Amino acid sequence: MFIQQLVNGLILGSTYALIALGYTMVYGIIELINFAHGEIYMFGAFAGLLLVTVLKVPFFLAFFLAMALAALLGMTVEFLAYRPLRHSTRLAALISAIGASIFLQNLALLIMGAQPYTFPSPVEAKVYQTPFFTISRLEIIILIFSFLLMIALTLFIQRTKIGKAMRAVAQDKDTASLMGININQIITVTFAIGSALGAASGVMVGIYFRTVTFSMGLMPGLKGFVAAVLGGIGNIPGAMMGGILLGITETIGAAYISSQYRDAVAFALLIMVLLLKPTGLLGRPVQEKV
Repeated sequence: MFIQQLVNGLILGSTYALIALGYTMVYGIIELINFAHGEIYMFGAFAGLLLVTVLKVPFFLAFFLAMALAALLGMTVEFLAYRPLRHSTRLAALISAIGASIFLQNLALLIMGAQPYTFPSPVEAKVYQTPFFTISRLEIIILIFSFLLMIALTLFIQRTKIGKAMRAVAQDKDTASLMGININQIITVTFAIGSALGAASGVMVGIYFRTVTFSMGLMPGLKGFVAAVLGGIGNIPGAMMGGILLGITETIGAAYISSQYRDAVAFALLIMVLLLKPTGLLGRPVQEKV
């Protein structure tokens, strides 16, 4: 029972980790919480659904096309809602982020309606049983895709020229600009990558729970933010760890306490971590000169 819940939590947590990466990347670059990220997650799920059911695109191609479309949406949101306020107060940018979230959610409601849509399964239903846990073929695919995307992001950040530029901008934007780095371009790339990862999570959750709705981004968006804070906001390995820890805590809490309190357990974990280690599990305190 316990090992089964660990496996379930790992599957759920891997999707939270992808959402958390979008939050933590944007915050690490421009110190902004992109509260529209949950709606981009929802957009990715709808994009994948329409590509598969309406345009009859093969699932694996639709998966990457949905990521690309979400990347375009993320860049558009950054250009229209955040870039004009970049030199304004943090409160103005935060209000703009909340406004973008509400706008995208209501736009989805206007276009797609309030009814839930069923996401067809891309693979044959098959379950593998072991002495300790049971796992389906779909769950294995979700785990593999999630960890491949996390590994690919890590290699991109560490090994590529753009990734090094992103780390430089995160450390000191003014110095990076003096060294010839195009700040606007790096911020746009950051939003594109974060949005693509959020869309990937949306598609995988859509096929896992077989349901897509206009409001599906609200709670996962909040939990992705919680996971980013748990790991240490702005820390990429921390976001991965925070997402997986949150997923495991949520499933164990639902199994051993009550499924009605699974969300409460997740947020209680956040409060406990912030009380004991305000910077998050892998975050470090930053000293600012006055």
